[in-house]
Amino acid sequence: MSRGTILITAADLAPQALELLVGYDIVYAGKTPTEDDVVALCREHDPVAIIVRYSKVGASAMEAAPSLKVISKHGSGTDTIDKVAARQRGIEVVAAVGANASAVAEQALALLLACAKSVPHLDERMHDGFWDKATHKSLELGGKTIGIVGMGAIGQRFARMVSALGMRVLGFDPYARQWPEGVKQADLETIWRESDVVSLHCPLTDDNRQMINAATLARCREGVIIVNTARGGLIDEAALLEAVQSGRVRMAGLDSFAVEPMTAGHPFQRQSGFILSPHIGGVTSDAYVNMGLGAARNALAVLDSAGIAVA
Repeated sequence: MSRGTILITAADLAPQALELLVGYDIVYAGKTPTEDDVVALCREHDPVAIIVRYSKVGASAMEAAPSLKVISKHGSGTDTIDKVAARQRGIEVVAAVGANASAVAEQALALLLACAKSVPHLDERMHDGFWDKATHKSLELGGKTIGIVGMGAIGQRFARMVSALGMRVLGFDPYARQWPEGVKQADLETIWRESDVVSLHCPLTDDNRQMINAATLARCREGVIIVNTARGGLIDEAALLEAVQSGRVRMAGLDSFAVEPMTAGHPFQRQSGFILSPHIGGVTSDAYVNMGLGAARNALAVLDSAGIAVA
């Protein structure tokens, strides 16, 4: 007998996670579900839980699913879930915090190194038959200062990586309880003023939306590198474009964007000074399993407390 329906806002979930959910009916929303798709599926199936991989889950979806007890994020960022609406309806919102920390930190490091060493540009030049040894100079990261905004699981892991490169590490996070050895706590003004690299690893909130903007970029060092593997809404994209074009920002390595997926004609496309990836920092085989397991376990914990989980 089914204990209810769990809606997955994706086309799949790790088999290891599905094994935990035996006893529930599983409904998939497809590869690229829209918010309207999620609402329609909630209305049709009245899920007791939603595991969110893609799309937003807003008040309309919650209203369409009166049996809904928990919305579980397949990852750590819950900004695509209307938490106010959930709280008003007694629906718990949980996240698989730290499940993709290694994967995202490694992507941030890859983007940083690609920016500092001009990897994509030099690769393209080599394939075109050029040999730029006499004219090209890369940036050496050892001894440079990096400011990390957000010292959660991902930020801490990234801090250890760049510390191993010999970088001076500044960290900002008003909520952090642990600080890795070698990271100096700093306020944002110090981060903007002293950093050769700024890397974002914080959730998106109303308070920090577009924290990288024309004003903050003007306070940064000339030639700063910006790395963002967190949320695109943390950056004013028009201001960043202008700063890259003017040379105030040396390079920007970005894995997340204000609107996703990025559409053709976006001003960052084919613009020198940008290294882009399609929000795949947390997309590795290991992270896929870890996030699926974390999301399933978190959902089951809430359902268990509500007395409807599988024994």
